[in-house]
Amino acid sequence: MLVVGLTGGIASGKSTVSRLLSTKHKFPIVDADVIARDVVQPGTSAHKKIIKHFGEDVLLKDGSRELDRKKLGDVIFRDASKRKVLNGIVHPAVRWAMFTAVIKHWLSGESVCILDVPLLVEANLWKWVGWVVVIYCSREIQTKRLIDRDNITVSAAQDRLSSQMALTDKVGYADKVIDNSSGVIELERQVAELAASLRAKAGWSWRLAWLVPPAGVLLAIWSLASRALLRYIGNKRAARSRKARL
Repeated sequence: MLVVGLTGGIASGKSTVSRLLSTKHKFPIVDADVIARDVVQPGTSAHKKIIKHFGEDVLLKDGSRELDRKKLGDVIFRDASKRKVLNGIVHPAVRWAMFTAVIKHWLSGESVCILDVPLLVEANLWKWVGWVVVIYCSREIQTKRLIDRDNITVSAAQDRLSSQMALTDKVGYADKVIDNSSGVIELERQVAELAASLRAKAGWSWRLAWLVPPAGVLLAIWSLASRALLRYIGNKRAARSRKARL
C-alpha cells in the first residue's frame, strides 16, 4: 500500500484537497487533527495522564469531563515546559492511532492511504511515508484567505502564519506540489491528476504487499531507504550549490 503524507499550512487549502481525495476519488483518509481529538477523550490513557499532570482545572465545567482546550492552550502557551509535557503525552498517542489506522486500511486491501497531517514535516513524519504532497499558495494569498475566513486583522493573520513553517520551506520536502493559487476548477483538475498518479504509482506492488506480508515489509523498507538516500543526495547538492555561489 502506498502511504501518502498530505500537508500544507493554515488557509492553504489542505482540507479542501483532503475532502476531494476522499469524496471524489474515494481514497481513505487518516486525519491527524481528528485523531488528536479522539485520543484525549474521557476514559483514554492520554486523557488520564493530562489530568494527572495538569489537574481538574483543565476540564470543562459542564460535567462531561472533556478537556477545556482553550484553558489548556493558555496554560501551555505561557509555559514551554508544560507544553513539552503535553506534547509528550499526546504525540505518541496520535502516532500510534495513525499507525493502527494505516494497518487497518492495508488489511482491508486499499492500494493508497492518505495521511492528512498539518505537521508532517515539522514532526519528521515525512520520513515514514512513501510520497509527500504539499498544498502551496503564496503567503499573500494565505493572509487574505485567513483574514476572510476567520474575520481577523492583517496583523493577527501574519502572527499566525509566522508561528508556522513557511510553505516555501515545506515545498522542499514534496514529491508533488499542488498549487492552490487559482480557483476551485483548477484545484480539482490538479487533484484529479494527483489521484491518477497515486493509483499508477501504487500499481501492482500493493497486491504483492497485501497477499505476501514479507514482501510488503521489504517494499516498505526499500521505499523508506530510497527516500532517505534521495533526500541526502539532494541536500548535498544544495549545499554544494550554496558553497559555489559564495
